[in-house]
Amino acid sequence: MGFARTCSVALVGVEGVVVEVQADLEPGVAAFTLVGLPDKSLVESRDRVRAAVVNSGADWPQKKLTVGLSPAFVPKSGSGFDLAVAVAVLGAAERIDPREIADLVMIGELGLDGRVRPVRGILPAVLAAAEAGYRQVVVPEQTAAEAGLVPGVSVLGVRSLRQLIAVLTGAEVPEEARDEEGRPDAMLAGLMVPGAGVGTGLAIGDRGGGGDGGPDLADVAGQHAARTALEVAAAGGHHLLLHGPPGAGKTMLAERMPAVLPPLTRQESLEVTAVHSVAGILPPGEPLVRTAPYCAPHHSATMQSLVGGGNGLPRPGAVSLAHRGILFLDEAPEFSGRALDSLRQPLESGHVVVARSGGVVRLPARFLMVLAANPCPCGRHTLNGSGCECPPSVIRKYQARLSGPLLDRVDLRVGVEPVQRADLLGQGGRGETTAVVAERVREARARAAARLEGTPWNTNSDVPGHELRTRWHPAAGALGAAERDMERGLLTARGLDRVLRVAWTVADLAGCDRPGERHVDLALELRTGIARGAPALMGGAG
Repeated sequence: MGFARTCSVALVGVEGVVVEVQADLEPGVAAFTLVGLPDKSLVESRDRVRAAVVNSGADWPQKKLTVGLSPAFVPKSGSGFDLAVAVAVLGAAERIDPREIADLVMIGELGLDGRVRPVRGILPAVLAAAEAGYRQVVVPEQTAAEAGLVPGVSVLGVRSLRQLIAVLTGAEVPEEARDEEGRPDAMLAGLMVPGAGVGTGLAIGDRGGGGDGGPDLADVAGQHAARTALEVAAAGGHHLLLHGPPGAGKTMLAERMPAVLPPLTRQESLEVTAVHSVAGILPPGEPLVRTAPYCAPHHSATMQSLVGGGNGLPRPGAVSLAHRGILFLDEAPEFSGRALDSLRQPLESGHVVVARSGGVVRLPARFLMVLAANPCPCGRHTLNGSGCECPPSVIRKYQARLSGPLLDRVDLRVGVEPVQRADLLGQGGRGETTAVVAERVREARARAAARLEGTPWNTNSDVPGHELRTRWHPAAGALGAAERDMERGLLTARGLDRVLRVAWTVADLAGCDRPGERHVDLALELRTGIARGAPALMGGAG
């Protein structure tokens, strides 16, 4: 009779649970039983592990073998347990000293030839191991840099089971050819979210600033009001709606927004990297995401692809892939009503709770939402109706696709007018570059961070309205216009709080200690679209 144990990690959403992998050998008919709530891919590991052990030059024990995954009530999925199962079996067979593997955490998939292949979720898995007190982990060589982001953990990256056996037995480590296949399947193909269905691909990535040859704000002709709204949104983390005819520059503005946001902090980078690691979209050679992500799902995306879904335990959706970055919904009225309304919870709470038959997971989803919408199906509707052939009932129905409760959570709603010939030809001069605007945004965020130091909030959009009204007071009489709008039904109670948050952001951009009447007027103008005579923010909102 032989017994050995080692450890691996099960992922539930983006959180890990350390799992003890136990192997027990007893006399009897040769059989391999795997217990502990495994899914189908994990059950199949029996054949993968057996072939990998034999092809690595080790003998497979011809006895009754039972492998248990504890705790048994936690669902286990994926192929990342292969390495731990193989080593536990070899320990029970006394091919490896069981004492050498008892405190090791092993994560990796085995090929039939014994190669160790990368899996999703290495960073959150190693974070969970470190929090549980483990200090040594074994991972595939391709993901060693990702695992090394966790401080206080010794990481061993291996190319094959043969190499790992040599390390654990003190033998000479054999040379193995480097696996150039890179990331696993979804990491190569996968700008698709599990459960999204056909035709719901997500455009995911970073948008560099003008300094590195990427899109620059100076490329946008005119649109001074929209540029102001974009700057305010970036400085305070406020959600933004851009509505106007096709070709006016709504998508151009949204694509340039990530470069305006400040670089991610170390903690934010780890959060974003963990989500992208679980989703399998970390680019090879870049283990840490340092810039704000940009996620732009197609308007045919399902509710599951937006908030998370898939068979068994849910996997991250677009709102989680945009965590700490931008979620851009182009042609927003074309999204299904269920998909749009599913965004209400993450917009308020900064996370999404998804319940499925396989379990309940909590996924991070603190993103900045940017909506782009045409005024009508044909896109040519204006206040005087010129050029539009859509019946009034069709226009009302189209605009009603963005529900009132969803729009009430959007701080900034700005009309984007058709570009004028003079602006397009550059006769009015180019607008400010991304670098100039990004510097103002960083300074405004620094002012807000200094004011909010010692609180659980980082940006103005995070602060509850009650705190803003009672703890940080605007200038006397500054809220007069906002209070009148509320009395006339133009603002809800939530809307008044959001106007106050935007006013604080405008004041931060202007370098003022607290918002005055002109800052509140600009905040109201950006929310309601009604001109208030507020001064322009660009180049002189002081």
